[in-house]
Amino acid sequence: MTIAPAPPAPITIDPWDPGYATSVTAGALTEMDATTAEINLDVEVPAARWSPVTPAAVALPSAVLIADGVRRIEARVWVSDPGGAMPAPGIAASYAAGVVRCGPTGRPAELVDVGVRRSLFTPSQHAADLHTWAGEYTVRSAAGASAEQLSLALQRDLGDLEVTLATRHRSHDAGDDLLIIDGPLRGRSQLPRTVGYVKTHHTAYLSGRQAGVMAELRPGQRTPVFLMGSGWPRHSWYLRLPTRSTAPWSGIARCEAGAELTPAEVVALADLTATVLPALAGVDYKDPRAPQNLVPIGGLERLLRHRLGDARLLYRALRQATALTP
Repeated sequence: MTIAPAPPAPITIDPWDPGYATSVTAGALTEMDATTAEINLDVEVPAARWSPVTPAAVALPSAVLIADGVRRIEARVWVSDPGGAMPAPGIAASYAAGVVRCGPTGRPAELVDVGVRRSLFTPSQHAADLHTWAGEYTVRSAAGASAEQLSLALQRDLGDLEVTLATRHRSHDAGDDLLIIDGPLRGRSQLPRTVGYVKTHHTAYLSGRQAGVMAELRPGQRTPVFLMGSGWPRHSWYLRLPTRSTAPWSGIARCEAGAELTPAEVVALADLTATVLPALAGVDYKDPRAPQNLVPIGGLERLLRHRLGDARLLYRALRQATALTP
């Protein structure tokens, strides 16, 4: 008697370029049932009645504003202590933020604001602004000397720049625009009509039946809204963008909104994102992180990286300014 070999285990290729890892980290999957976040699943409907939500008809905003930023560490530095203590570490970094305005359907997106900064992040009290022929690196304080604390200081300043540009431009619209910030909403929930857009998942906030609802989403659908209380409170929901891939989490993005919104307000905002964002989804032949990397975000990132300048020239300028080269 011949025993037929077992069929091979199904394998699905993740659509993201391997240079960007995957849209969901392994930790998010293995910790599906281990999240420590305080989750309230009953914001929109009782947890037992969760099912995919097809957005209700909503009035489209006058414009969709998308804010994003890029950062690059140009050099790691040491700041001497005149008293003879150990030098303090720091990073010299360039970072840029911009705002893209997407108007009515059929009109091209336009860049409405951009800002570029160069800074020296360090916990040292003895650091001075660093002047180079390529620009000035302004001293910014970091909470500590670890690599993580220096990176957080850089990220905080980049976030502040994004908010400054977005706030400055919003005065030009009629007051019914929608602002999408690429990344978590942390520290920016005070902005009205604003959503944080998270395309890479490091933590899975849903488990069991609710996670199953997320897996059932079709393009343009979303999960019910839930409230998260880990670290800082905010509303959140998942939605699926158009995608040809069948890989787990393919096309899934998570949105965040301020905890101070009423259930009716946040549900309306969730319906608006599920209506508007699918039309902006990235396409795989243009973007290695499609569809989650929205078309306006991908274009803005490319422009901002160009605005940072040539990394080799900036590194040379920093070395010359610190007298490490002739």
